[in-house]
Amino acid sequence: MNNRFLSLCLLLCGLLLMASFSHAASNWDLDQLMQSLATNQIGHASFIEKKSIAILDKPVESSGELFYTAPDRLEKRTLKPKAESMVLDKDKLIVEQRGKKHVLSLQSYPEIAAFIDSIRGTLAGDRKALERTYKLSMAGDEDHWNLTLLPLTDKMKKVVASINITGSGNALAAIEIKQADGDNSIMTITPLPVP
Repeated sequence: MNNRFLSLCLLLCGLLLMASFSHAASNWDLDQLMQSLATNQIGHASFIEKKSIAILDKPVESSGELFYTAPDRLEKRTLKPKAESMVLDKDKLIVEQRGKKHVLSLQSYPEIAAFIDSIRGTLAGDRKALERTYKLSMAGDEDHWNLTLLPLTDKMKKVVASINITGSGNALAAIEIKQADGDNSIMTITPLPVP
């Protein structure tokens, strides 16, 4: 009887130990996500973006390439349906459409800056920058995580209802933006080799 009792105790201890290791391994949190994202110094990806706009019958789809250089350069080259580019370099946004170039200082457009910083802050794993404008919540594990950003200020709440970013490890898979006016967009991201 004592041997059976001892064997049962050892088995239970082993199961409890395995459960605690399993729990520790799956204990992926916001800090770990930010640390993982911060390891990205350069990135290249293709994207497909679908925008649902209230006045249109069907979503507008575009596709192209994204380039990222830490900590603050992001480029979006749209190839279809028509070529255009947006380059975010530090505090400047450079937009090229139909052969015309427009340069905007983000300091003059704080709402645009806050929105752009949501993407740039996530790519850089900069939790402090994100928390200046958004309430963050995370679900999932290292293989399948979901980061939700909710605006903190009334001014931002009038523009963005929420931003939902999904990914795996240190790679983003999709960015969904729900605007306060009911319009939304979802961008699916596929990593590519860095050129």
